[in-house]
Parts: sequence; C-alpha cells; structure tokens
Amino acid sequence: MKYVDDIIDRFSPYLFWDVDKSTLDIEAHASYIIKRVLEYGQVQDWNIIRDYYSLPVIVSYARQLRELEPRALTYLSAISNTPIQTFRCYTTRQSNPRHWNF
Repeated sequence: MKYVDDIIDRFSPYLFWDVDKSTLDIEAHASYIIKRVLEYGQVQDWNIIRDYYSLPVIVSYARQLRELEPRALTYLSAISNTPIQTFRCYTTRQSNPRHWNF
C-alpha cells in the first residue's frame, strides 16, 4: 500500500486542490484521477498514470466519461488509435445554444 500512496503524492499539487489527497484511492477513484490528469495535468502527471494504469485501461475509463475537454479527448484518441466516435463524451456532447439574432 505504501507504493500506491507514493503515487498520489507524486502528482502535481494543484491537480487535487479541492479534495484531501490522503483520501484518494488510486483504484477506487481511477476515473476521477484520470480525468483530472487528462484535462489539467502536466507531462509528468501523464507519465505517472500511463505507467500505473496502462494506455488501454486509461482509454477504457475515458470512453465512459460524460464530459472531457476536447483537446484531451483528441489527444487520447490519437495516441491510442481509438476512433473518437467511441467515446461517450463525444457522442453526448452538450449543445451550445446560440444567442437569438433579432
């Protein structure tokens, strides 16, 4: 368990500013951690999750996310050779209503 605790401490400190890092479990909160790193993480944060989870596991979690920043989605789709249409956040994107033109 010590190794897992060390992984959480190795992430950039700003990634989990809104939660107590000591309560994060790398297995139980995998989708939360992966989403945060994909959207706000730096290269070293990406390397940590890639080394721990592996790319196929990251893709499987990301495919189930309801929302993901478009740049993170495109990046993950490109490096994993996964069609972007297979991601839930791509197929259920919220529409941006336009202002009325009077």
